[in-house]
Amino acid sequence: MRGRPRAAAADSATTRYRGADGRWHARVTVGRRLDGERDRRHLTRATKRELDAAIRDLENARDSGQQPWLLDNVTVEDWLEHWLEEILPLSVRWKTRSGYASHLRVHVIPTIGAARLSELRPETLERLYRQLIEDGRSTHVVHGVHRVLRSSLNEAVRRQRLLTNPAALARPPRVERSEIEPLTADECRAVLAASRGRLNAARWSVALALGLRQGEALGLMWDDIDLDAGVLRVRRAVQRRTWAHGCSPRRRKEPACGRLRGAECPQRRDGGLVLVEPKTRSSRRSVALPPPLVAELRAHRAAQLRLKLERADVWDHTHDLVFCTDWGALIDPHADYRDWKQILRDAGVREVRLHDARHTAATLLLLQGVDIRTVMAIMGWTELATAQRYVHAVDELRHEAARRMGTTLWGDSPGTLPGVRSRP
Repeated sequence: MRGRPRAAAADSATTRYRGADGRWHARVTVGRRLDGERDRRHLTRATKRELDAAIRDLENARDSGQQPWLLDNVTVEDWLEHWLEEILPLSVRWKTRSGYASHLRVHVIPTIGAARLSELRPETLERLYRQLIEDGRSTHVVHGVHRVLRSSLNEAVRRQRLLTNPAALARPPRVERSEIEPLTADECRAVLAASRGRLNAARWSVALALGLRQGEALGLMWDDIDLDAGVLRVRRAVQRRTWAHGCSPRRRKEPACGRLRGAECPQRRDGGLVLVEPKTRSSRRSVALPPPLVAELRAHRAAQLRLKLERADVWDHTHDLVFCTDWGALIDPHADYRDWKQILRDAGVREVRLHDARHTAATLLLLQGVDIRTVMAIMGWTELATAQRYVHAVDELRHEAARRMGTTLWGDSPGTLPGVRSRP
């Protein structure tokens, strides 16, 4: 009985020929594509001896189970676009993928996209980082580029497109962490006073008291709030997505409509304001409401119902939103941010980011003695390192803890323990 036959000849066949250009060419079968057809790679060299050597290298890589991308003309752009379009959508959220795509298509592909993937070296990436810094990019942006490159090239190693990850060895520039500067309690009161009388005034009370992310606050529905129990549940978030072309299946192809932006495509798709799952598992959380905020939300609900009755003919009944436009629709995060900036100006308060309202809530909780694990649960944080960035608050708490320990052990007379007489 014969032993088990080798793979069919067609699955490992190699053909050689001399082309009209005078060079030697070969077609090497390296496997099967996803559609079942043979995957044939083209090699060309000036001499037959050079071609035979290249064929042996490629066949050895194939037979050892190593993917032949190492020896093929795959560019950095080829791999990064493949990673963005074919691999990432299966495992990450749209916003994450959009951020990755921005880093790679703006900062990486225009500079080193034409290089062969197998020729990438740590020094190549370090030159890229230096160039970005020289072009005025911040170290935070460069670190973002580094993280995305490291992730994409890790996947190339995992799939045997690369032997090692050059981004794991490359050194990005050092990032100096800036200390968070939250609003003071007096500034918070000024902001709340300036917001009174505006549509959705309670929106800013929720931001400063509970520290909800912008999308979480704008995605709240009345079913998420139990005013009698004084509890709010975070279940979703509003997100603005960039419109994609509907006229062509792949981003890299020239759009059939001839328009540059997806928003201008007559068949645009997958864009606009959408409701999405919260950022992380811990982001789905319940938060207790301070009694004054419960009263403010009751008043806000009553005012909203009156407005809804007045505009019943144009009101958007798609969602029963806590904070909405004056016709009941989702609020655009850009418009929400502009409102925040205007309120700061009206309040005479220094300019801070909207996300700093979240930092403010966390800081005020810590300064009131709320333990850090409880603060993490309220804010929806997953890592203790995030909370430890609030150095200003944590340091103050350390000093307060030391003061209390001193009072406990020594009472009002430092130097001796209560009930212990000092030696004469």
